[in-house]
Amino acid sequence: MALKISESAAVQMPMKTVASLIVLVAMGVFAYTELTARLVSLETSRELMQADLLKASDQKPVDQEQLMLLEDLYKTTEKIEKRIEDMMHNKVNIQFLQKQMEKALSDVEILKDKVRANGSKH
Repeated sequence: MALKISESAAVQMPMKTVASLIVLVAMGVFAYTELTARLVSLETSRELMQADLLKASDQKPVDQEQLMLLEDLYKTTEKIEKRIEDMMHNKVNIQFLQKQMEKALSDVEILKDKVRANGSKH
């Protein structure tokens, strides 16, 4: 039994089934459109986020200048700290030398007094 379909063949279908098919096809097209729109939205968001991350990771000239200034400030601070330490050592040395000088002056005065005393006896 061969099935012969020609241009003049008629198909009878209830109107409820036709309406259901149209609604089903419309729902499928709507679901596909929504799914496609959501995918495009997510891909766009991802691309924008990656672009923002790359842009944020780049150092701007202002940032580089600030880093250079900070490095210079740290170096200058280290030099100042070293000079202060050296000055503290100098202060100790100066105080020691002052004590030595005072002792030497008192010894010179004692010697002068002895020389005067010896000179008046002759």
